[in-house]
Amino acid sequence: MKAEKGAFSWASATSAAHLLFSLTVLIHSAFVQGVNITSLETLIRGTVGGEALLSVRYSSTSQDSPVIKWQLKRDKPVTVVQSIGTEIIGNLRPEYRDRILVFENGTLLLHNLRLSDEGTYEVEISITDDTFTGERNINLTVDEPISKPHVYMLASTVLELTENFTLNCTHDTGTKAIYSWAKGGHPLLNETRLLLSSDQKVLTITRVQMSDDDVYSCMVENPISSMRSPAIRLTVYKRSSLYIILSTVGIFLLITLVTVCACWKPTKKSKRQKSKSIPRTIPPNHHIRYHDVKPEEDAIPIMTDHERRNPVSLYILKEKDSPPGEPASACETCTSNSSSPPSYSSSIPPPSDSLEPPARSSRRYPRTSTKSPPHHRRRRGHSESPPAPSSPYGRESGQAPRSPVSFNPARKPQDPSTPPQDPRGSPKT
Repeated sequence: MKAEKGAFSWASATSAAHLLFSLTVLIHSAFVQGVNITSLETLIRGTVGGEALLSVRYSSTSQDSPVIKWQLKRDKPVTVVQSIGTEIIGNLRPEYRDRILVFENGTLLLHNLRLSDEGTYEVEISITDDTFTGERNINLTVDEPISKPHVYMLASTVLELTENFTLNCTHDTGTKAIYSWAKGGHPLLNETRLLLSSDQKVLTITRVQMSDDDVYSCMVENPISSMRSPAIRLTVYKRSSLYIILSTVGIFLLITLVTVCACWKPTKKSKRQKSKSIPRTIPPNHHIRYHDVKPEEDAIPIMTDHERRNPVSLYILKEKDSPPGEPASACETCTSNSSSPPSYSSSIPPPSDSLEPPARSSRRYPRTSTKSPPHHRRRRGHSESPPAPSSPYGRESGQAPRSPVSFNPARKPQDPSTPPQDPRGSPKT
């Protein structure tokens, strides 16, 4: 009986203690107040140059303005903004100026996002009357959209059984890119011969076969965008077909080269003949050669005023005793007047194609006692040239002084044995 009474008393005491503890907790909670923070999203994705809204809400029994503080978690936390209600306290960091806006419920708005804004943001809200401070974390990612990718390969054609042929997927801009490949419009996975790199950016065909002749494309995507490259065709040739193509191209090039060479040679010859047939221009001070006057024929020089004032007999003699090595004279003039009459020289310039004036060879002619023929009228068209004075050193050098002589190619040579004729037509004896 006593044992039953003791057990009952112990159980009642224990229940009374539990009830007392519960009442104590309820009384303490009634006097202690705190801030409760909630958020709709814990992960926000933003774009470079865009905006990000870190939305939160808080609840409190106090009517005072809350103290809001946002921090970016790094190795050392970076204070983004601190405010009382919507009024910012202190100065913002340079990278956050004109980019921050705080709302009454504690929400933070970031403008003109940068890649450096990515990270985990922590918000703390406290009220003076509240004992506890509310905290909440929100993750922000900042990405750059993917630009249009392209498939790059060394050549669009490949020979069968080629080793390690690679295709690269490239793009200009974009962060956190994820690559994938398609062959003939179907997703392409790692196979025995088709290998993808660790980032799946490079596709390698270890041994090319005819079944690899198809269209290939790659897709690049990140959390905010995705782009597909234009399809590119890979053509695979058999080795026998390649040899036929190369042989055909080589034969065509050889025929073209031979045809060009054959057409070019006659043109070159005709240009040479044309250049030879172009006559050379004769300078005005050059002496004109008469091709119809032969060196072996005799010619009579035209009489000058000096010869008419001092008449001498002129005979044309063929040169018989010309020394060797000296060119034969076309005509010889015989003079017989005084002891030292002027000598006459004439020569036919040697045939030459040079543009320099022909050199005159001088020769002294022997004097004769034959009477001088009567004066002849000077023909029209013949120029007169005064006789050149005798050089004082002509006798010492053994050569007669030079004097310009004009030739009339139309006049026929005269036999020295025939007596000269009078201009009226009767021979003079």
